[in-house]
Amino acid sequence: MRSDIVKKGSTKAAHRSLFYAMGFTPEDLEKPLIGIVNAFNEIIPGHGHLKDLAQAAKLGVSSAGGTPIEIPAIGICDGIAMGHKGMNFSLPSRELIADSIEALAQAHALDGLVLIPNCDKIVPGMLMAAARINIPCVVVSGGPMMAGRYQGKNISVSQIFEAAGLYESGKISAQELDMMEQSACPGYGSCAGLFTANSMNCLTEALGMALPGNGTIPAANSGARKMLAKRSGALIVDLVKKDLKPRDILTQKAFENAIAVDMGIGGSSNTVLHLTAIAYAAGFELPLSLFDSISARTPYITKLSPAGTHLLQDLNEAGGINAVLYELNKAGVVHTDALTVTGPLGDRLVDAQTTCPDIIHPMENPYRKTGGIAVLTGNLAPDNAIVKESAVQDDMLVFKGPARVFNSEEEVLAALLNKQIQDGEVIVIRYEGPKGGPGMKEMLNPTAIITGMGLRVALLTDGRFSGATRGACIGHISPEAMEGGPIAFVENDDLISIDIPNRSLQLLISEEEFEKRRQAWVRPEPKVTSGYLARYAKLVTSASKGAVLI
Repeated sequence: MRSDIVKKGSTKAAHRSLFYAMGFTPEDLEKPLIGIVNAFNEIIPGHGHLKDLAQAAKLGVSSAGGTPIEIPAIGICDGIAMGHKGMNFSLPSRELIADSIEALAQAHALDGLVLIPNCDKIVPGMLMAAARINIPCVVVSGGPMMAGRYQGKNISVSQIFEAAGLYESGKISAQELDMMEQSACPGYGSCAGLFTANSMNCLTEALGMALPGNGTIPAANSGARKMLAKRSGALIVDLVKKDLKPRDILTQKAFENAIAVDMGIGGSSNTVLHLTAIAYAAGFELPLSLFDSISARTPYITKLSPAGTHLLQDLNEAGGINAVLYELNKAGVVHTDALTVTGPLGDRLVDAQTTCPDIIHPMENPYRKTGGIAVLTGNLAPDNAIVKESAVQDDMLVFKGPARVFNSEEEVLAALLNKQIQDGEVIVIRYEGPKGGPGMKEMLNPTAIITGMGLRVALLTDGRFSGATRGACIGHISPEAMEGGPIAFVENDDLISIDIPNRSLQLLISEEEFEKRRQAWVRPEPKVTSGYLARYAKLVTSASKGAVLI
């Protein structure tokens, strides 16, 4: 066993003594040492219950003949970090999570890992660590939050972000806002819609790194969740014995399956960043052109919040990700021979079925014939941009308007609250990319306020959007402004043309004017000059490369 280097031989007597200090027995050290990587904390609603899952996973490990050892992982709640400088740390925390797990697992020579995340950056960070370390791993997440209820309707945190716009435009009272915010989040779990956390938890199934149900069994269904964790704990011991490693599973076929599911369910645009980063950790590149080519042949068969009214609990009742894969397989976009932690993916689909065709549409009747995410290019985004097409209203898929340019999220928030944005405009938020932000902040506050106010505008940024965002919101514009990308040269009243069906994003100025502005551009001073974010800004790659550190 890999852990023998910290357990066996006379030169490891001191090592064994340190294990004994914590109550391990000599018999424990004869077994595989399994790290239970628990992201529990008391600041993220999706993580508040992970202690129970860790305990269940430990029981599973012990029952299968392993020795469980719980170790920590950090996490940031994107909702609480939203709209202030805390959001600068959200995406960068993904790298800290991956680095810390790599350090703990390698330093202690663990034989395998049960990874217990739940929310936005924690899931991809753990998968990146698994791919880097390449020891047997299985993921068991905390599960989605149940919907809240307000005035007889489902409600989630995304409606509360939008409620700020309703309040500021005088459409609801302060009392109504208070009642809504106290109703939206009824308990533990990752926020109830198909936002980034739930998108990534679902894609972890499609990647083959988790058991079926990982993405959709609600956190409130604690019995089923604990069962999943217990089975995952037992499974990891078997994976160690078989020496089945993440890079055996995280192959090109696995990522193509994950992208197909992403397109079929209309997942968060952040999944493009995360899948690209996980693939990089596994040793290969995922070009953005691959996302677009798979999207072009993958039907969009679910319409979950924020694009629709159904939630993860509904998708679970309809058959979960296995049912989605079953339907997508009919379109020929699924590799059933791809390996998972339980064997070939096709084995999972033998008994899969869609029990609610109004939630998971059959292939004969998709919401759309193409996938939920589109990759745009043009003179404004030479290295591409990303939009969640499934959450864009039909009358905004093609749009042209004058630019309103802002150099930070804070500037556009002030303009929105002061009623300075008009219908028909294209809001441009720049210097919020991986280097410029630094950290590539999510822009849920401005997009939610725009929705709440009922403004008919588009929004472009070299930053990114929350999975809860809906509307004509185009992010990940690359190269970013801080790197001298074309978004840095946009001026107020420039006409911008958006054509999502034809994958085009154009700044309508002459080549001569474009070059004149390029020559006149001066890189601004960094917003942060010390600490982790300053180091991050120096090392991070473009969003088109997954915003990874090199």
